[in-house]
Amino acid sequence: MAHAGSWVVVGLDNGGTSNNATVLDASGRFLVDRLVETPSLVKEGPGVAVERLVHALDNILEVTGTSLSQVRAVGLDTPGPASADGVISSKGATNFVDPGWYGFDFRAALEARLEVPVIYNNDGNAAALYAHHVHFGADAWEHSSVSAIVGTGLGGGVIEAGQVVKGAAGMAGELGHVHIPLHGLLEDGQPLPECNCGFIGDAESVASLTGIEKNLLPYWLTRFPDHELARVETIGKAAKLLRGYGENGDPLALKVFEQQAMAIGRLFTIAANFTDPSAYFLGGGVVEAAPHFREWFLETVREHTLLREEQRRVATVALVRDLDMAGARGAALAALSRIVGR
Repeated sequence: MAHAGSWVVVGLDNGGTSNNATVLDASGRFLVDRLVETPSLVKEGPGVAVERLVHALDNILEVTGTSLSQVRAVGLDTPGPASADGVISSKGATNFVDPGWYGFDFRAALEARLEVPVIYNNDGNAAALYAHHVHFGADAWEHSSVSAIVGTGLGGGVIEAGQVVKGAAGMAGELGHVHIPLHGLLEDGQPLPECNCGFIGDAESVASLTGIEKNLLPYWLTRFPDHELARVETIGKAAKLLRGYGENGDPLALKVFEQQAMAIGRLFTIAANFTDPSAYFLGGGVVEAAPHFREWFLETVREHTLLREEQRRVATVALVRDLDMAGARGAALAALSRIVGR
């Protein structure tokens, strides 16, 4: 529980189905060590969604025994695309399909409703920030890192000296849309992978659930025509089942996930030559998989992350910890950083 008179920040992670919330005190201690979720109702439009975030805040304050008067700032993260200041794309987004979301200033609307400063990051940046700080601890401000979060798409974030690199338009850290070399990754005759963004051969076109559904699984089913997944009614459902097959050592699934791991390794290799970070973090569905599969995938990523000897001595390739809580915790850390001036 927060001490009377002390101040806190709240982290709110807005998702397609749920809001996750946490509270961070002035000393940098999280006051809750578990997932605290409430429905987000984003499909019902901005007005409902803002009120659901207010509810999530009220709920986490009750859970932690904290009063609203102690809240100095709120950190908010959402999926993108959105501007650096939290304005949803004028074309909407996967989670924000109601026309009311088009160009909606989510951060400002929540700030006006709460009458408390709201600091915005996209969900990939928030998770990257948490991964960085939980890994480096008190030394976080002395290090840099790159995170790749594999989900429906490929999110990520770049952290320099403990802070998120946002870029001029807020688009920095969009690692999924970095082009990667495909020679030696694709099989002979395997079609070039296409991304929903229109790019050919970017990291997301391979290393994402969408990449599996759209590009990898259709090809590999032609190589394994008698596979059980060929009989699943839709390719989208088959793609979601694939990880379970991978955990059980299925040859088709392992081919798909090997290509994904190679793609991430090549992405990290680009990062090594661009920012030379102290750490490379991997998050997403593979982190939530069975331990033996998770370790195999991470080791495959390491094998394909080509570092110079000097880099190997000082850098690490590791998993994002506490992934389900990483967004809210990263959002809270960003708010705390703003308050204390770092």
